[in-house]
Amino acid sequence: MLAEDSVLLREGIVGLLGRYGHEVVSAVGDARALIAAVEEHAPDIVVTDVRMPPGFQDEGLQAAVRLREKRPALPVLVLSQYVQRTYAAELLDSGDGSGVGYLLKDRVGQVEEFIEALHQVADGGTVVDPEVVRQLLRRRRDPLEQLTPREREVLALIAEGRSNSAIAAELVVSEAAIGKHIGNILTKLDLPPTAGTHRRVLAVLTYLRA
Repeated sequence: MLAEDSVLLREGIVGLLGRYGHEVVSAVGDARALIAAVEEHAPDIVVTDVRMPPGFQDEGLQAAVRLREKRPALPVLVLSQYVQRTYAAELLDSGDGSGVGYLLKDRVGQVEEFIEALHQVADGGTVVDPEVVRQLLRRRRDPLEQLTPREREVLALIAEGRSNSAIAAELVVSEAAIGKHIGNILTKLDLPPTAGTHRRVLAVLTYLRA
C-alpha cells in the first residue's frame, strides 16, 4: 500500500516495487484515501509520505499513527523529505515498536537500500535514518535548556497568565523587549507558526512539563 501525493514519484515507486517482485495493491495521494485503502485491502505493509493534502503538513504521518493504533502489527515505512519529530516519535513508539521505519528520501543512496529497508520493516524490524534518531534525541532533552535566564523568567510570567505589558512592568523593560523575548522563546521551543495564537499556550505547557 503506497501513499504519495506526487503523481510522478508515486508512479515511479509503484514501478520500482513491481520490478522487485512486489505488488502494490493501492496507490493513493492523500491521507484519507490511505486509511480507506488500508481498510479495504489489508496490505502487508504501508509506505507513506508525511506531507499530504489537504494541508501538506503531517497528514500522512498522522494517518500512519492512527493506523498503528488500530492495527499495532501493521508494518509502516515512512519515506519523507523531512523529520516531523512529534508524530515520528509517536509512530516509533506505537505497537511494540516493531515493524516500523522512517527514511529520508534524500538520504537513500541506492534503490537496494530502500528495498532492504522495506523487507526489514515487513518482517517486523525497525529501520530509522540516523538523522531521524539525532533529531528525536535532541527533542527529548530538556526543551528549556536553550533559553536564557531572562527568557525563562519571561516564560514563567507568561505561565502565571501575565500580559506582555504586565511582564514589561514587572521586569522594568519595554513591551518591545518582551515581544522579542517571546519570539525567541517560541523559536527555541520549536513551536510552529501554524499553531497561531495557541503558541503561547504550547509554550506554557512546555514550561510546566519540564
